[in-house]
Amino acid sequence: MNEDNGSRYIQPHDSLEAMELIQKLFNQYRRAPLTPELLAYHQNLIERLEGDIHQAAEAEGQAKRVQELDRMIKLMKDWTAIRLSGRPFNAKMRHFRFLPEGGQVKFKRHPHKIKASSSHRASRH
Repeated sequence: MNEDNGSRYIQPHDSLEAMELIQKLFNQYRRAPLTPELLAYHQNLIERLEGDIHQAAEAEGQAKRVQELDRMIKLMKDWTAIRLSGRPFNAKMRHFRFLPEGGQVKFKRHPHKIKASSSHRASRH
């Protein structure tokens, strides 16, 4: 088996898929201890976003995606500054935007149907 053929790496089909992949990777390591290897990896991701992914988004003619990409690059650079200053980064990236921890509240909704002929819903109280 030849592992040098590039099949080991994920090849995104468009800029959106590449951005989603980098967002997923960023959310995995955002709280990890800051090491020179992690910082180099993070800088590499930023360079990829600024380089070929930015060019692909512009070539696709997606103005909104280019704005999201610029916002994502700024967030990742801010992460670098925050972590280098020794402060914790209590947020994650969602839809290529900054989302504070606990910023998204989920409400559980279980409608209770009344056993009647109509489709009215009853509240349990």
